[in-house]
Amino acid sequence: MKRYTAFTQGKSFYFYMLVSIVILLLAGCSGGAEAEQNSSAGSKSPATSEAAGKSSDDKVQTPRIVATTVAITEITDALGLDLAGKPTSTKMLPDRYKDVPDVGNPMSPDMEKVMSLKPTDILSVTTLQYDLEPKFKDLNINAEFLNFESLANMQKEIQKLGDRFDKAAKAKEINGTLDAKVAKVKQQIQGKKSPKVLILLGVPGSYLVATEHSYIGDLVKIAGGTNVVQDQKVEYIAHNTEALQQSNPDIILRAAHGMPDEVVKMFDEEFKTNDIWKHFNAVKNGHVYDLPETLFGTTGNLAASSALDELVKMMYPSN
Repeated sequence: MKRYTAFTQGKSFYFYMLVSIVILLLAGCSGGAEAEQNSSAGSKSPATSEAAGKSSDDKVQTPRIVATTVAITEITDALGLDLAGKPTSTKMLPDRYKDVPDVGNPMSPDMEKVMSLKPTDILSVTTLQYDLEPKFKDLNINAEFLNFESLANMQKEIQKLGDRFDKAAKAKEINGTLDAKVAKVKQQIQGKKSPKVLILLGVPGSYLVATEHSYIGDLVKIAGGTNVVQDQKVEYIAHNTEALQQSNPDIILRAAHGMPDEVVKMFDEEFKTNDIWKHFNAVKNGHVYDLPETLFGTTGNLAASSALDELVKMMYPSN
């Protein structure tokens, strides 16, 4: 097992390569490290003139949408949209898509399979854009990368999809429900002291610290928490436990991804064998919580309302 203290801010090539690998793994869980967000995100042109399945007279046809992440698939289902292709995933996908062909892992879609479906729209997320966009461009495929890196950004993308596919009213309804949840949470925490929160992101063998720019960090901020990591521009950073201990968080949240059961065991072993953790107030007071992966993805998703409810319970345990 790799100890968390190994993640110092060293400058070795191996260190930065390891951080990059962890971030890519997290992105495959429908979230991850900060990636470039440029013109493709807002493009509305067909995936490719041939793949779009247009006739010679360029008549408008029914959209053939390929969703490449679980979060996008759940949103298209909520909007009442049919799909031509869906991601390959061990997670339960909406029943309406049970007979829809799989197109592979979100991090590495089967491009041949995607093209064979003659899509008009291929949807991925900005956290995978840096890695995937060149591959799509090499095949002259125009994929779109939706920004799910915060709740507000996800809501904007939901409305854009609704406007685009004649589901504007449904999109407004979905966002209205999310807005109502945020308003309710803000009312619940009104007048309460903001807890200092440390968020640990883990995949088997590796740990990172989530900043307020990560999706989970954004939820913590909405729920009134103060992230102990400030003045960062990226979503995840490496840090050492000595520096984290000095920040003295009131709450420690542990998010396990990839193989959640294994990562939770690794977290438990780290907290048991690394003596420095016993000096954290959060550990002394029993305010260390494991976040259910089903609610706390690494990008925005429709479990946000339930996730906020759980955060309020964790962050204000005495209330």
